Amino acid sequence: MPRSTEPQKTERINAAHGLLARGLSVTEAALSLSRQFAISRRQAYRYIEEAQAISHPMPVTEPNMAVTFKLPPSLVNSIRARAIAEETTISDMVSRALRAFLGEAGGHG
Repeated sequence: MPRSTEPQKTERINAAHGLLARGLSVTEAALSLSRQFAISRRQAYRYIEEAQAISHPMPVTEPNMAVTFKLPPSLVNSIRARAIAEETTISDMVSRALRAFLGEAGGHG
């Protein structure tokens, strides 16, 4: 069986959070998750554990897609330096800049 993607994990943790918020017991929530997502009860309990550790549902991020384009070396060096200073990745820096340019400054992913 293939591993779950990050968006799938987030969706399942959020589903577990919702079941617990509705007042289901851990056992009932595990059974429901197991049926809803066709996963083992053991895996369902893992998602429930993670859901218990969060205070509200997590945002589901879109999967990333590789894009290749050319930039001047000086710009790449500036982006790299800024990413290091902000303890993030070049990909995240470019994504944030493009979202801001497109008017979606609050978005992540």
